[in-house]
Amino acid sequence: MSFTKGELVTRKSYQHDLLFRVGSVKNEIANLFGEDIRLEADALISDLVHVGSRDLEKIRQKEKEKEDFSYRLFRQDYQLMKEKREYQSTDGYYHTSSYFQLPAKVLHLDGDQTYLKKCIELYQRVGLQVHGVHLNEKDMPLEIGELVEKIQPDIVVITGHDAFSKNKGIKSDLRAYRHSKYFAETVREARRINPHLDQLVIFAGACQSHFESLIRAGANFASSPLRINIHALDPVYIAAKIAYTPFMEKVSVWDALRNTLTGEKGMGGVETRGLLRTGMPYLEEDSY
Repeated sequence: MSFTKGELVTRKSYQHDLLFRVGSVKNEIANLFGEDIRLEADALISDLVHVGSRDLEKIRQKEKEKEDFSYRLFRQDYQLMKEKREYQSTDGYYHTSSYFQLPAKVLHLDGDQTYLKKCIELYQRVGLQVHGVHLNEKDMPLEIGELVEKIQPDIVVITGHDAFSKNKGIKSDLRAYRHSKYFAETVREARRINPHLDQLVIFAGACQSHFESLIRAGANFASSPLRINIHALDPVYIAAKIAYTPFMEKVSVWDALRNTLTGEKGMGGVETRGLLRTGMPYLEEDSY
């Protein structure tokens, strides 16, 4: 049986638990990328099965239901935060002047172009300004400095694909991970430019990433404490929670994670200040 780049497959040895895209095939080994989770894996082509259109429709419908549920939770949370901001910005009194907001700017580095497109769509859906860049994970440490200097983001997301391989070492050994080393180096480079956790908020990691090394490098939030897979869209929800929380309030780790699809088993971090600033009065564009 033959497989070509971009085809959707599952693995027999893992009971067809995850949907993958074929990245490349060489010497009977296929390089695979998770379709909805940020995992990169290798598999014998004899272990792969093509996914039929009917099965694919069922998988995608199930995934869409999960994503829609998470988005609804975020919107509910956002509405509560908005009502609280409106009350606080007017001291609880009615004002004829409307207020304006200075939202956070996000720089999103992604090792997967398909995931980047999905994430940008979600950023736009939740109303965040984002600059998305597709980079190979190995190139991220070399590019992050210039990008941070140029874009001056408030939030940096450093993600793509990763995987832990027990054949390469134990879980505490950074060398046993496909891309965690590069994520950690990228975080350190960003922190060299801005060392303050509350001025530049960083999320780093992907599926099964070495959580401890990413936090030590300077990330506010990272994956994956229990070395499990994380959903492709999870970093966006963390960024949005920080972006829409007023800068005078802190965001607890649980608050940041509760609307994600993966939760605290796949991500963790440190309490962090929000980044949203509110001002008055709001003026129509044509009045400037």
